[in-house]
Amino acid sequence: MQNKNSAKEFFRAVKFLIISISAGLIQVGTFTLFNEVFKWNYWVAYLPSLLLSVLWNFTINRKYTFKSANNVKIAMILVLAFYVVFTPVSTILGNVAENSGANEYLVLAITMISNFVLEFLYTRYVVYRNSCDTATGKVNETQK
Repeated sequence: MQNKNSAKEFFRAVKFLIISISAGLIQVGTFTLFNEVFKWNYWVAYLPSLLLSVLWNFTINRKYTFKSANNVKIAMILVLAFYVVFTPVSTILGNVAENSGANEYLVLAITMISNFVLEFLYTRYVVYRNSCDTATGKVNETQK
């Protein structure tokens, strides 16, 4: 049973990675538009790009990765709580890094990798801790 759960969690992480890559493409694409075309400052370009990425990631991962029947409002509030901390910290650190001469795309890449790792752990073990696979009628071992 342990191997089955380990394999399931591994594939859940792979799905999260693939969906996060698509969200990352949205974020990089919009950031590039705002940064290169509109010439916005780092944080002004970063914030709407992050928001678009988060909305996409939350919606798709809830349905396909975590398959949760949890209350959407509660899940959104929990994800919002993550971003209430992550967004100011990443925005301030990104702005400081860019102002000290770091390439804005390197800063963005480091921020996105940090976001991916932290968000997966938070989403899996806080937001959907006991509700994975409930939308399909399957019961997670931790729910028994």
